[in-house]
Amino acid sequence: MTLVERAGLWTEDRKTATREAERRLRAGEMSVVRLAFADQHGILRGKTLAASEIDAALKNGVGFTTTMLLKDTSHRTVFPVWQPGGGFGMKELEGAADVVMLPDPSTFHALPWAPHSGWMLCDIFLADGRPMPLCTRQLYRSTLKTLGERGYDFVAGLEVEFHLFKLEKPKLGLADAGQPGEPPEVSLLNQGYQYLTEQRYDEMDPILEILRTNLTDLGLPLRSFEVEYGPSQVEFTFRTGIGLEPADTMVLFRSATKQIAQRNGYHATFMCRPKLPNVMSSGWHLHQSLRDRKTHANAFADPAEPLSATGRHYMAGLLEHTRAAAAFSTPTLNGYKRYRPFSLAPDRAIWGRDNRGVMVRLLGGPGDPATHLENRVGEPAANPYLYMASQVVCGLDGLERKLDPGPSADTPYEAKAPLLPRSLADALAALHEDKALRAGLGDFFVDYYLRLKQAEIDRFSLEVSDWEQREYFSLF
Repeated sequence: MTLVERAGLWTEDRKTATREAERRLRAGEMSVVRLAFADQHGILRGKTLAASEIDAALKNGVGFTTTMLLKDTSHRTVFPVWQPGGGFGMKELEGAADVVMLPDPSTFHALPWAPHSGWMLCDIFLADGRPMPLCTRQLYRSTLKTLGERGYDFVAGLEVEFHLFKLEKPKLGLADAGQPGEPPEVSLLNQGYQYLTEQRYDEMDPILEILRTNLTDLGLPLRSFEVEYGPSQVEFTFRTGIGLEPADTMVLFRSATKQIAQRNGYHATFMCRPKLPNVMSSGWHLHQSLRDRKTHANAFADPAEPLSATGRHYMAGLLEHTRAAAAFSTPTLNGYKRYRPFSLAPDRAIWGRDNRGVMVRLLGGPGDPATHLENRVGEPAANPYLYMASQVVCGLDGLERKLDPGPSADTPYEAKAPLLPRSLADALAALHEDKALRAGLGDFFVDYYLRLKQAEIDRFSLEVSDWEQREYFSLF
C-alpha cells in the first residue's frame, strides 16, 4: 500500500490531479520538479527531483530530516534531537529521523523563470500515513475542516507590502558566510514619500513588469501593483480565494518574488522594518469573510445592517484574542516595531468602518454582497497557514460564544481598548494562556511553537537590530 493510500488521500479528485500533473510533465520540457513544504516560519524548503522520479514521489512522498521543523530563523536546531523523544516527547523526532513530504498534485506549477522546472507544494506525513503534527499546512487544513463542520468556508484576499531594492553586492565572500550570513548591500529604486505617484511607479516599472509577467504566468491571482509610501516600497494585492488557496498563494508569491528579483539583479525582502535610513514598515492586511456552505452567500452581508450578526460575532473573536494571535500574525521580533500610533498601523484591538487606524476595518455596507473585514495587524513575514488558522480559530470562538465587538472607533489611537503586544515576548505570554487558540491549534503544537520562538528571543535579546538585519533581511 502506498503512503497516499495509507493516509486515506487516494480519492478520485487526487487521482485526477495526479494524472494531470503527470500529463503536463510528459508534454513539457521540464527536467526537474521542485518539491517544497512551508516550514514553521512559512519559508519554503524541499528537494528537487528528476522528472522521471515524480510518479513515485506522488505515491510515496520523499523523506527529509525532522530537524527542518525544529529550527529558528537562523537555521539553528533548537530542540535536543539526540535526547529521548527528541527533547519534546515525540519518538519520531529522535536522532534527526525522517518524515515524508507528500506532493499535492493540485498545486503543480511550471516555473516561468526556470522553464525546465516544475513546482509542487507538499504536506508532511509520518511514515505510517499519519499527518505530521508540526506541519503548518496540515494544521490550517484541520481548522478549515472544523469551520466547514460549522457550515462555513473561509474566504481571504491578500494585500502585501514589501521592499524591492537594486542588488549591489551579494556578499558571497568566504568571510561573509555565517549563521546567518551577512545581508547583501542594496540601493533604492526610488526615494519614496510620493505615495501612488505615476513617476515613482515608472522608475520601478522594469522590475515590476518582470515580476508581474512571471507571477501571472505562474497562475497567481494578481490584482494590483502599487507604489507604497516608503522608499523602495511596493504593495501587491490578490483576488480573494477560498480555503487553502490564499495561504498557498502567499507562500508561492513570497518565494517566487525573491527568486525572480535575485535572477534579475534585485533584492526583495518581506521583513517588516529593514534597518535602513528613512524606512517605512511593511504590513500584510488580511481581508476575510465567511461563505455559507448551504447558500454560497457571504455570511457577513446583511440587507439592513453594515455587518451581519455572524460577522459581528466573528469580528469580536478576532478582537478578543488579538494579543495571543499576534504570535502568529507577527512572529518576528522586528514586526512589533510597526505598532505605532498615528502611523496607519494599529496599536490596539479596536474596529471601525473604513478607518485605516483601526486593527479590524469593516468594508462594505447594508446589502453589499462583498462586505468583509480587513485585519491590518499582520506582517508580511508571517507563516500564512498559521496566520489564517489563528484567524479562523479566533473567529469561531466569537461565533460560538456570540461575542460583541463593541462600538466602532472613530478615533482609534485614543479609544479605550487593549493595546497590541509591544514585543514578541508579550505575544507569546498571551498565547500561553489563551484557551481558545490552544484548543483550536492543539496544546502540542502551541507548546512547540512557544519553545521555538522563545529560543529565538533568548538568543538575540541584545543588539537585536543588527541581528535582525542579518537574519530577516535575507530570509524573509
